[in-house]
Amino acid sequence: MTPVLTADQISRVKATAPVFAQHGTTITKHFYRRMFANRPELRNLFNQTHQASGSQADTLARAVYAYAANIDNLGALGAAVGRITHKHASLNIRPEHYPIVGEHLLASVVEVLGDAVDAETLEAWRLAYAQLAQLMIGVEAKLYEQAAWSGYRPFIVARKEVESDEITSFYLTPADGAAACGYEPGQFVTVKRYVGELGVDQPRQYSLSDAPNGQHLRISVKREGGNEQIPPGRLSTLLHDGVEEGAIVEVTAPMGDFRLDRTKTTPVVLVSGGVGITPMVSMLSTLIADGSTRRVAFVHACRNGRVHAFKTWLGEAVACHPNVTRAVFYEELEATDREGVDYDYEGRIDFARLADQAVLPDADYYLCGPLAFMQAQRDALVARGVDASRIHSEVFGSGALE
Repeated sequence: MTPVLTADQISRVKATAPVFAQHGTTITKHFYRRMFANRPELRNLFNQTHQASGSQADTLARAVYAYAANIDNLGALGAAVGRITHKHASLNIRPEHYPIVGEHLLASVVEVLGDAVDAETLEAWRLAYAQLAQLMIGVEAKLYEQAAWSGYRPFIVARKEVESDEITSFYLTPADGAAACGYEPGQFVTVKRYVGELGVDQPRQYSLSDAPNGQHLRISVKREGGNEQIPPGRLSTLLHDGVEEGAIVEVTAPMGDFRLDRTKTTPVVLVSGGVGITPMVSMLSTLIADGSTRRVAFVHACRNGRVHAFKTWLGEAVACHPNVTRAVFYEELEATDREGVDYDYEGRIDFARLADQAVLPDADYYLCGPLAFMQAQRDALVARGVDASRIHSEVFGSGALE
């Protein structure tokens, strides 16, 4: 039964929202340390790179703050709950995990804030957490019911194809020989591999980068980091260097509420930065496979031709389908990059230069890329009169669009 908070308890939780705005990250960092010390097996469920950087603690702190601030209007959290529950279901988070998290989160509040939180406020938070847990569990139960399979399933790497200097595609087929499942363009899967240097399994979520075809699931993985500023991505490096054709990987069923609305006939504008191109490739490939005549503007930004994945595919899609246009921006041109062939504009995406092609009053806009990139594109579109309700985005890792 879902707990019901009294008016006084709701007021107590809401009143503590500023506390989480000020001390939330301190509490959540303490929480993760505490939980992993007591339940080390749960490290398998969490991205340890995000743990090390502190970004996961920051994200949790913001989520707790948002919940406390909206405890009397949970409907305002609908979009956030939808995104989080899809991520949870893809990571195979189950009802039995919630009491563990609640125990260590509330204990962390007490251990960090001490006498600043009284018994009545702590009890209000206990009930509020139980309420939130029941809400999430209920939504996730429906996602599990609708999923193509439960938990992790073995897939064979049937093919491995280099798309650019940084991105490689993996074609995955079910190890049991069954057909590949359907999904909605824009959705993602979780891939899990054991990382020896950490001593734990590590999950990572990757957008599907092809149209549903019943033959394979394709993910296209960027090799992360590996320079002085950013250390090598543990799982991306493992996939690039240690997973060859014929290898087995564990995969969860497709999830995600960032998806192309295939029921509409109005224009579509697909806006991506870097590896954010992957769900856009799925969306455009699906529209082409469906025989759609919808107007599509494919807007992409990357550094140069060396890192421009799916360059040939995009050129062919535009050449063969008059309803599809492209606007490719290169920020760091190289001598071999050809204007009008490899790219269309130098610099960063500028919708002022695309007013007739990609700023369309009845279009839906789909954004994927680094958080700062998506925020900039969203702001630019809104400034040019695009209704925010028509702008859809996918966020991996930490953070959310404001």
